[in-house]
Amino acid sequence: FYTSVEVELDNVMKLRKQLAANHDVKVSVNDVIIRASSLALRDVPEANGTYDVKSGTVRLQDSIDISVAVATPTGLITPIVPNTDRLGLADITNKVRDLAGRARDGKLKPEEYQGGTFCISNLGMFGIDEFSAVINPPQAAILAVGGGTRRIVPTPYMEGAVFQPKPAIRTIMTARLSADRRVVDEATAALFLSAFKHYISKPELLML
Repeated sequence: FYTSVEVELDNVMKLRKQLAANHDVKVSVNDVIIRASSLALRDVPEANGTYDVKSGTVRLQDSIDISVAVATPTGLITPIVPNTDRLGLADITNKVRDLAGRARDGKLKPEEYQGGTFCISNLGMFGIDEFSAVINPPQAAILAVGGGTRRIVPTPYMEGAVFQPKPAIRTIMTARLSADRRVVDEATAALFLSAFKHYISKPELLML
């Protein structure tokens, strides 16, 4: 089944600019998404599971190893960032850049793309606003991320105020979770996306 959430990226963009200007550290929006997903999985471990078809059993994983979908000349491959929740943004940036580069060159070792506990597929750089991704078994869930789009967002009505706040322009991203109901139920999916939205909305928490 599928659940979607819209998140604002404006604070993420501000953080990226601050890291580049003050620390000469360049991170992508996708790196932030990976970090936020890993912390959301840490908070909602029930979403970090796999399903064994042969035995019909569910296994919740002890480690958070996020697979990142990478397009290569020979097709899609999902290299793994091990222990993602223990890595900082700069570490994730370096790890993903290395894995993606070697994936496109066909130089990944089997253990670097076989396995993983959760997957992220980002098509925002291809101009896609939103989509539904196919789960990569035996994983139980995959997060499909579209690109950020500028929208006019209404501000809350203030009772009794003479002047109402003007609508704001925000950068909105749609994230859609595809989940295997045998492992992740609807409430767990909602909790995961709520945690993910929380970390994206307050990216300073990703630095902790």
